[in-house]
Amino acid sequence: MKILLYTEGEKIISVSGLGKAIQHQIKSLETEKIEYTTNPLDDYDIIHLNMYGPKSYQLAKKAHKKGKKVVYHAHSTEEDYRNGFILAKQTAPIFKKWIIKCYNLGDVIITPTPYSKKILERYGIKKKIYAISNGIDLDLFKEEKNAGIEFRKKYHYKKEDKVIVGIGLYIERKGIVDFVELAKRLPEYKFIWFGHSPLAVATNPVKKAVQTKLPNLKFAGHVEQKKIKEALNGCDLYLFPTYEETEGIPIIEACACKCNALIRDIPIFEGWLEDGKNVYKAKTIDEFEMKIKKIINKELPSLVENAYKVAEERDIKKVGEQLKKIYEELLK
Repeated sequence: MKILLYTEGEKIISVSGLGKAIQHQIKSLETEKIEYTTNPLDDYDIIHLNMYGPKSYQLAKKAHKKGKKVVYHAHSTEEDYRNGFILAKQTAPIFKKWIIKCYNLGDVIITPTPYSKKILERYGIKKKIYAISNGIDLDLFKEEKNAGIEFRKKYHYKKEDKVIVGIGLYIERKGIVDFVELAKRLPEYKFIWFGHSPLAVATNPVKKAVQTKLPNLKFAGHVEQKKIKEALNGCDLYLFPTYEETEGIPIIEACACKCNALIRDIPIFEGWLEDGKNVYKAKTIDEFEMKIKKIINKELPSLVENAYKVAEERDIKKVGEQLKKIYEELLK
């Protein structure tokens, strides 16, 4: 059994959550000792596609002509595309039609959560859909005191500073505008955002937010995974005010590092991230402000031990086992 793991535009998406998901897939296959290639010219038994560009579409069609099996990984939906970059709202209906056309080329479809599976089923896609987490590398993301010290040293935070971390591209959907608003409202705390994407394609509210100058606000840009681990170990709170996800890898990373987390109360997190059990949730800016203060001041109990169980369930070793099962079933 040999898998062609193909990701169109891999360099462009490498800085996003999708880029992390691809890295996790590779490690999952290696852990399970599944032979794979990333070269479309190589021979293979199954093609596993991660993107919906024209090259991926054509490769899927060619694979079918050759009698090969196609696994289409549905990382994107119209819902998480809609509140992204400039003109996303206007082009969302076209995007939806196109991804449905692409995903329908899969003999099976994999998507990260039961929530995104339901969305695809609502689109009328009749193919078998599996909900499998993008996973978390527990060998990398873990509680590590020295990593936290390194983070504070690098960004010049004192031991007594209360630091709040955000992670994501410069897109409205990620809640970056709310993150900046909270930094304005809470000058007594330090806010730092990791992640980057071109401001030229960002919406005006996002451009305005990223260009905001505040003494307690930093934009660290794109950094390697090790630096994210350091930040999650060194901060007092991970804040995830996202409006839509198909999974949201950073929250799993925060759970793995036993970092206190406050996330937006949206449908994607129902059933696995529970308010007051393994994370805290908020809906409005006012509620976020109130809960940040309570978490920082320890008026709400820490939930990190329960949160770690969420990460354990999504270890990429388990993801590899699930992928292997799907590949084997397809070849039968």
